[in-house]
Amino acid sequence: MAALAAGWSGGRRASLILLALAAAGAWLTGHLALPGLVLLGSSLAAAALLPRLTGPAAIAGHAALILGCLTLGLHLVPGVHNLLILDQAASGPGSAPYSLHLNLDKPLVFFALLLAWPMLLKDRASAGRPAILGAVALLAALFPLALAAGALRLEPSLPEWALLWILSNLLLTCLAEEAFFRGYIQQGLTRRFGAVAGIAAASLLFGLAHIGAGPAVAVFATLLGLACGLGYWGSGRFRVPVLMHFGFNLTHLLLFTYPGPV
Repeated sequence: MAALAAGWSGGRRASLILLALAAAGAWLTGHLALPGLVLLGSSLAAAALLPRLTGPAAIAGHAALILGCLTLGLHLVPGVHNLLILDQAASGPGSAPYSLHLNLDKPLVFFALLLAWPMLLKDRASAGRPAILGAVALLAALFPLALAAGALRLEPSLPEWALLWILSNLLLTCLAEEAFFRGYIQQGLTRRFGAVAGIAAASLLFGLAHIGAGPAVAVFATLLGLACGLGYWGSGRFRVPVLMHFGFNLTHLLLFTYPGPV
């Protein structure tokens, strides 16, 4: 987590040193087998070469980068044994059981993009207040919509594992997902095809990434992606969609059944 925090704050060299130490620790403790360590290390090295490529080689490189990020996000890399830290815990009496892993693979999406996509953390021109207000309005509407649809119920709670969840969700989930969907996909498509295409495509892909949890979750994830996309476009700052995404998830945990009602 320290490596992610350092990378997000702009300390690229420090983050990579901390990442190497974390990988060595995971290998020594048996959470990362040698084949997985070699595969992940070589993948990050290849990502670092991507900014130097041009033409067809660059297109192939970005295709491989997308495939690699999806493989990491779906936990398909062999030799990675993510640490289970919560097993069928419930945030409240009306909430469904919930398990939490300290993932070693998914956060590497952020590091791959940090190496391959130099524009990831850079501020860009902002679209201004209307886009930001639209993002906030849509974000605020999601919970009333979920309550009306019966997808959630009110259940204020503060689980004893909340602090661990906060660190994990912010750095291992929101940072990695927003780096891929907003910092890379949306920004890249916006540069080529315009903001409408970039925001729409990234939002739809974000929804599809959650289809495993059911169609209703995929729809709400698409709307959340749209809100985060508008926030990124309106502010021009990568930290905005990360904090919007995290703020939504934290509100969900503290005020509603999480991840859903029993």
